[in-house]
Amino acid sequence: MVFSSLLFLFLFLPAVLLLYFVSPWRLKNLVLFATSLIFYAWGEPVYIAIMLLSTITDYGFGLLLSNPKRSSLQRKWIVVASIIVNLTLLGYFKYADFLIQNVNALLGTQIPLTELALPIGISFYTFQSMSYIIDIYRGTAKAQRNWLDFATFVALFPQLVAGPIVQYSTIAEQLRHRTVSTELFAEGVRRFIIGLAKKVLLANNIGLLWNTISSTSVESMPALTAWLGIIAFAFQIYFDFSGYSDMAIGLGLMFGFRFNENFNRPYTAQSITDFWRRWHISLSTWFRDYVYIPLGGNRKGPWKQLRNIMIVWLLTGIWHGASWNFLLWGLYFGVVLVFEKWLGLRLLQRMPVWVRHMYALLLILIGWVFFAFDELSAMSAYFAAMLGFNDQPLWNDESLYLLYTNAILILLLVLASLPKRKKELRLAPVIQLGWHAVLFLMSIAYLVDATFNPFLYFRF
Repeated sequence: MVFSSLLFLFLFLPAVLLLYFVSPWRLKNLVLFATSLIFYAWGEPVYIAIMLLSTITDYGFGLLLSNPKRSSLQRKWIVVASIIVNLTLLGYFKYADFLIQNVNALLGTQIPLTELALPIGISFYTFQSMSYIIDIYRGTAKAQRNWLDFATFVALFPQLVAGPIVQYSTIAEQLRHRTVSTELFAEGVRRFIIGLAKKVLLANNIGLLWNTISSTSVESMPALTAWLGIIAFAFQIYFDFSGYSDMAIGLGLMFGFRFNENFNRPYTAQSITDFWRRWHISLSTWFRDYVYIPLGGNRKGPWKQLRNIMIVWLLTGIWHGASWNFLLWGLYFGVVLVFEKWLGLRLLQRMPVWVRHMYALLLILIGWVFFAFDELSAMSAYFAAMLGFNDQPLWNDESLYLLYTNAILILLLVLASLPKRKKELRLAPVIQLGWHAVLFLMSIAYLVDATFNPFLYFRF
């Protein structure tokens, strides 16, 4: 079940809200936990066992860590054991077949594949459970004695499937003490509608253009079509994922939870360093707090800082999927970030703003080519088309047709990617209500007749 579905909007969500608000406080977390299991089971009922196993295991490790009689060495081994259990589950379901395929290709063996479906959201809830144990070890959070409260944290359906990744220390207090005011609930509804519109009206429509172009033979693709395609993909993945994050944050507000922001107008970045402060912020923050800084960050000299950056970005790449293209994607951004750290940012500061912005956008679009193609041969062929190295004209009639028919949509996407003006005119509450009502009705009208409603980050 996804947020941008009629089933969720008109059956599941109203039922959960009604049940939640008529329940006494002591039962509210039980309601959220039970309904979150139903939400998860709708797509993959068998894999509830995997999530519950992770939850029970980390709950137990948390209690072991809370014992003041444990020695420092024992506490370290408890953390190591928790990490091993979590990464083993993640690795088996997400990376086992990738490893087997490469072993078979390298050694000529015929080890059978597991062919297991990837449990939905496993990358997200695994990282959340790991943050719980590490936060307890560091002393930034206390062990949760109530299993239901901890299970609610792990399974909470607004952010279960695709984040944002919520560190335990962020909402530990909110699990026991939270309030929902009329203003907070209204803000949650507003945020949810904005996210729904971004996903349904913007991401889905520009995704049709990307589908059209990516299904075209690359060997006969003009450069303009190739660039138009990757621009469409860039817009689709941004409005798809940021729209889903907005919906998750809005749902959290409806139930009294305040999640951290996950996007901050990333396509306005003026460097790749700036971009990664704005894109999937919860993932970047997780790797910074739990990998980069523990490895030493920038405190142990430039060469170890380089090593730490590359480790983080190789892990970031492979976190997104068991495929060589994701590893290359992480390596690509790691190299660019190292360049900016040592020299690039100093050079960029001397450039006009528009040059810095174009530099960032160009490198971002190149990065999306790595991300979009699982097969390396298809990736290299697409790069060749973008550079005009496939013996095709720079554009043809079809290129101009695609550009012409999608020009208004692309303009809307550009405008929606820009930051709000500081002195923008505040609309009257009645007008705001009307505007959000129109967005909601337009989104529903699209979903009623929709045959194209993908969610790109669902597989991660």
